[in-house]
Amino acid sequence: MTLTAAKTFPNLIGGESLDTADRNRNINPSNTADVIGEFARGTSADVDRAVAVARAAFTRWSQTTPQQRFDVLDRAGSDVLARKEELGRLLAREQGKPLADGIGEAARAGAILKFFAGEAVRPHGEKVDSVRPGIEVDVTREPLGVVAAITPWNFPLAIPAWKIAPALAFGNTVVFKPAELAPGSPWTLVDIIQRAGLPKGVLNLVMGPGSTIGAALAASAGVDAVTFTGSQDVGPSVAEAAVRAGSRVQLEMGGKNPLVVLDDADLATAVSCAVNGAFFQMGQRCTASSRLIVTDGIHDRFVAAMVERMKTLVIDDALKPGIDIGPVVDDRQLGKNFEYLEIGRKEGATLVHGGERLTRGTDGYYMSPAMFTDTSEAMRINREEIFGPVAAVIRVKNYDEALAMANNTPYGLSAGIVTTSLKHATDFRRRSTSGLVMVNLPTAGLDYHVPFGGRKKSSYGPREQGTYAKEFYTVVKTAYVFAG
Repeated sequence: MTLTAAKTFPNLIGGESLDTADRNRNINPSNTADVIGEFARGTSADVDRAVAVARAAFTRWSQTTPQQRFDVLDRAGSDVLARKEELGRLLAREQGKPLADGIGEAARAGAILKFFAGEAVRPHGEKVDSVRPGIEVDVTREPLGVVAAITPWNFPLAIPAWKIAPALAFGNTVVFKPAELAPGSPWTLVDIIQRAGLPKGVLNLVMGPGSTIGAALAASAGVDAVTFTGSQDVGPSVAEAAVRAGSRVQLEMGGKNPLVVLDDADLATAVSCAVNGAFFQMGQRCTASSRLIVTDGIHDRFVAAMVERMKTLVIDDALKPGIDIGPVVDDRQLGKNFEYLEIGRKEGATLVHGGERLTRGTDGYYMSPAMFTDTSEAMRINREEIFGPVAAVIRVKNYDEALAMANNTPYGLSAGIVTTSLKHATDFRRRSTSGLVMVNLPTAGLDYHVPFGGRKKSSYGPREQGTYAKEFYTVVKTAYVFAG
């Protein structure tokens, strides 16, 4: 089944297609008259069924050889890469990010699947000498069991891939709930992985509202681990329910990321990093640069250059060639963006550019990226995650004040600095309280083979991606053997 051949998309449980009468309409945010498809909305009973199926499939899948798991993931990765243009177009159409970004994300999902194919055959145990004579000690890593994966709408291919791939690589089975705003890409990803030779029941897809499906997964006694990417509003309740059920928990919950610009920064680099980090993909990235912390000596030049660059941004249908930014994902997020613009004005900030509702050739959720100046760290626009193309400039005197300001947030996902000073760059890397640090780069933009995650309220539990993923998706067993 492909998206060009069907208009309704069922849940996928135990290798079977299970449709529902209640369906979610997937709307193109670039053109609201374009309905991509209708996707099944499951129930808590569907969750129970999927968990039971995954539990039954675990016995067999956990005993497969590393080569068998490699083969499935490698084939799936090759298929995703071969279809990256098709998948990228679907992603851009349903989520609103520019086509080039959609294709890039599809390629990243394929690379993730292939990376974890390699992890499946890489040895992860060790043999340790005992302190007692005649005894051998083996430390091995074993699969956990059933993993519940709950993912957001902003990266509907990459984030599911980096949760599902390691779970399968290490011998776990999965029940997957994607976001309702962009279900087409993850539905297709699951279909591709299943067609790559995955046994029935190893990977199951249950779509529907987070309040129903996500909550049921988090609270399920049949689930051994819950990996969640979403908002700070939802994450703690997921963790609470999972802990009560006895599950391992991993949470990624956003950020309020600073980009520090020092007097000695190359101005063009600073503007490029800030525009990319704050506004590309409509600021709908947990690593977006929403706080621009700028020292006195460069502040005015930076603001003027930012405004000039913002004037040149091309905002239009995600599928049009040559655009920089597409629409906001839906009317609810668009409304939230405008609410924060009003909050910023009432707090006394100056809106120097943008923040307008835009009209284009089709009816869509378009707005111009907005930038505030004359802001303070106490303002809500500098404390709360907006998840939209809204950036606030905070003026500071020097590096020390900039560092203190950058760290003064309950979040700690990503932080960046633009400077030509090796001293300040090195000090910032060491003293930043974020899990990710960027020097002369946007705060958004990550590799697939290295660990991802934050500190403070941004993240909870082991890191995602790269070789560090094994810390969450496996359990360590220590075995003692008397060798005589």
